[in-house]
Amino acid sequence: METAIWIIIAVAAAVGGYILASVLSRRNAQSRANSITADARREADNIRDKAQLQAKEEQMKILNDAERTAQQKIQKAQNIEQRARQKENEVRQTANENNRRRKELDATQRTLDERALQLDGRQQELDTLTRKATEELEHISGLSADEAREKLVESIKDEAKTQAAGYINDIMDDAKMTATREAKRIVIQSIQRVATETAVENSVTVFHIDNDEIKGRIIGREGRNIRALEAATGIEIIVDDTPEAIVLSGFDPVRREIARLALHQLVTDGRIHPARIEEVVAKVRKQVEEEIIETGKRTTIDLGIHGLHPELIRMVGKMKYRSSYGQNLLQHSRETANLCAVMASELGLNPKKARRAGLLHDIGKVPDDEPELPHALLGMKLAEKFKEKADICNAIGAHHDEVEQTSLLAPIVQVCDAISGARPGARREIVEAYIKRLNDLEQIALSYPGVLKTYAIQAGRELRVIVGADKITDEETDKLSTEIAKKIQDELTYPGQVKITVIRETRAVSFAK
Repeated sequence: METAIWIIIAVAAAVGGYILASVLSRRNAQSRANSITADARREADNIRDKAQLQAKEEQMKILNDAERTAQQKIQKAQNIEQRARQKENEVRQTANENNRRRKELDATQRTLDERALQLDGRQQELDTLTRKATEELEHISGLSADEAREKLVESIKDEAKTQAAGYINDIMDDAKMTATREAKRIVIQSIQRVATETAVENSVTVFHIDNDEIKGRIIGREGRNIRALEAATGIEIIVDDTPEAIVLSGFDPVRREIARLALHQLVTDGRIHPARIEEVVAKVRKQVEEEIIETGKRTTIDLGIHGLHPELIRMVGKMKYRSSYGQNLLQHSRETANLCAVMASELGLNPKKARRAGLLHDIGKVPDDEPELPHALLGMKLAEKFKEKADICNAIGAHHDEVEQTSLLAPIVQVCDAISGARPGARREIVEAYIKRLNDLEQIALSYPGVLKTYAIQAGRELRVIVGADKITDEETDKLSTEIAKKIQDELTYPGQVKITVIRETRAVSFAK
């Protein structure tokens, strides 16, 4: 029983404690809720006060902006009104001025009408007096007015013709004297202002070596090296007793330059044999071609000529290795171009176009194919092909009178070409004739089928003809040699005799990989 009573007392105490704790917890929660509510009310009051303050500030700002805008509009309206008053005053003044001028014009018009009436009266009086005077003159002279007028006109015509003829003669004589004097002045001044060089052109090049032992290596065993070099370059290589020198003989300066450079590389390298010779000659030939193009570009830049076709630039560079009557063709063309520019400036023409025409006037002397056309006509066709202007093409074609001159550039180029060629030391006819004869020898041999290359050597005393082994047999080489000799004998004039050597060789080439 006691245990049960204690259990009941413990349960009752626990229940009482729980009830007491619940009551205390509810009171604390109520207190916190009241505190939070009070804080929220205070914060809401603060936010309301701030919002009211901001609203008042915005209201004041809007009122100030509206007042300022209204003030600006009022000021603008006042300005517009003021300008309107000014314009009204100006219009009123202009109207008054126009009225005043209209009155002045009316007065002037009345005065002019009165004077016109007076002039009409005086004109009638003058007509009457003139008619009376004419009748009196006709009565005195016995001639009518028309007859007298015709006689007067005839006499005036005769007198005018006589005076005009005298004036014309005087003017023509003065013009001839002035033109001759002016032409001499321009030509002399052009010559004096252009620096020139004396022509030095020959058909041999001397290759210097360090010692004579190199000569044996250049000749090679049984002469195979020198024969390979001559076949590859087309130049006669003369190895004689001249100390430390080898002579390269040939009429084509390009070939001589290729042979000289190839020899220099072979001697420097030390490997001299037929295969190496052919390789070096091919490489040097490419280098010379690049040098030709570079020379052409440098020449056009020096002369201030722009826009030339690349093929024309190459031909200009090739002029360096050509000659005209012993005169270097590139130097002659540069000289002519400068003379043309000076003379065109003196005459009031375009010096740039004149310089361009002067540089290109002998371009027909350097094409690779060299057809049977005069070089002036060939140069004109090349210029037309590469889109040069019509007046420049005409100046090129007409500088030897082979076509009609249609522009003022043509006589300038013709005169300057003659000046450059006729000055002392410029040309030597014998060299030109010699080169032409050697060139004709090669062209005759090239005209036969199967011929690959031709070289005129030993000053034209020997012509070497290289034929294709697959096109001509050994038996046909004898026949070809005889035919070429006969054609040369019939068509060319030359001293002594010409030896024709036809070379036919077969090569087999393979590659080890």
